[in-house]
Amino acid sequence: MNRSFIIAGVLFLLTNSVMAGNPERAGQAGATELLINPWARSSGWADANSGSIRGLESIFLNVAGAAFTKNTEVIFSSTDYLQGSGIRINAFGLSQRINESSVIGLGIMSMNFGDIPVTTTSQPDGGLGTYNPEYLNMNLFYAKAFSNSIYGGINVKLVNESISNVSASGIAFDAGIQYVTGNNNDKDNIKFGISLRNVGAPLTFTGDGLSFRANLTPNGLQPYGLTVSNRSQDFEMPSLINIGASYDIKFLAANRLTIAAAFTSNSFSNDQFHLGLEYGFKTYFMLRGGFTYENNIFDSTLRTTSSTGPTAGFTVEIPFGKSGKTFGIDYSYRATDPFSGTHSLGARFNL
Repeated sequence: MNRSFIIAGVLFLLTNSVMAGNPERAGQAGATELLINPWARSSGWADANSGSIRGLESIFLNVAGAAFTKNTEVIFSSTDYLQGSGIRINAFGLSQRINESSVIGLGIMSMNFGDIPVTTTSQPDGGLGTYNPEYLNMNLFYAKAFSNSIYGGINVKLVNESISNVSASGIAFDAGIQYVTGNNNDKDNIKFGISLRNVGAPLTFTGDGLSFRANLTPNGLQPYGLTVSNRSQDFEMPSLINIGASYDIKFLAANRLTIAAAFTSNSFSNDQFHLGLEYGFKTYFMLRGGFTYENNIFDSTLRTTSSTGPTAGFTVEIPFGKSGKTFGIDYSYRATDPFSGTHSLGARFNL
């Protein structure tokens, strides 16, 4: 009975989410780096595993999955975003189990655009030095197992975007729930998840870069100069709802094939459908691929994203004796047009 109610609820939310899109709002949000997955494992199968994602990487897709952290997990990840553009994304995360049911942790994502020449209207060719735009997102999260089937979590994000003399800062929130069940022959092989991400107050840019010197000459008075400050228009966070499900097929004792699907209802961009497939041999080796579909994805003249849909990746994880500690290497590729794709490489420690 409980399972039926949960499945019906997910389907109801999915139906309402599909109808909730508003194309007229497309492109009106800022802080869109919050939509870029910096982690190599989950991005390898097109973010389709939001219903079954486990461990520290869950802070991007569905923070409830962090409740499955066994003891301590540490991840370093580096992404060559849109290879050839000079954009680099570095991410670090740490999660720690604090009792039988609860996990806390933090994650940091830094996006670097390289050195850009400083130009002005009087010196459009530069020669004034360089500046380096930076995006920095910090995550503090808490996840909990409420039962053997239901898991939940909440994530608080500090968002900062800055150049040398202008910056914007704000706070956003994520929340997620996962439900795990199974059939009589294979326990816990069916997984559902729903998450609400990037909910927060509008951000505004401030700083000396929005000011300029003006000379005023009142009637009958000596001219004088003063500093005039411009006001920046507020911009919204790229909030979204994500619903996902997966099914594990186990065969030949040590082998697993997982089929995953997810739907993302974006408030300020096209809605997306994610499909993914992962093969795993125990926990030692995993091979995955996926595809993200959105409106006009196959039309290069109408497509509104640089991503063209296909993704792929793999994981190699090495155990250290019988202690349960492991070291893993994750890699993912996301096809793009233009540029030469997005490549992510990560190192994972389970301690």
